[in-house]
Amino acid sequence: MDLQARRTDMVRTFGTLSLVAGFIITLLSLTSGYEGLKPHILAAFLILTGLGLRIEAAITDRKF
Repeated sequence: MDLQARRTDMVRTFGTLSLVAGFIITLLSLTSGYEGLKPHILAAFLILTGLGLRIEAAITDRKF
């Protein structure tokens, strides 16, 4: 496996982990009844980061 493929796999994995963490934070904050906004901001940041990383990995993987 070459270096570019390893980097793409790492970015895709980190994006997936970021998405999962964002969704877990969202579910936990919704079920706990916490009224603050900070967990939702963190979850949105993680979800958007995960989506961006997954898109970047898809574009990079498509080029090669």
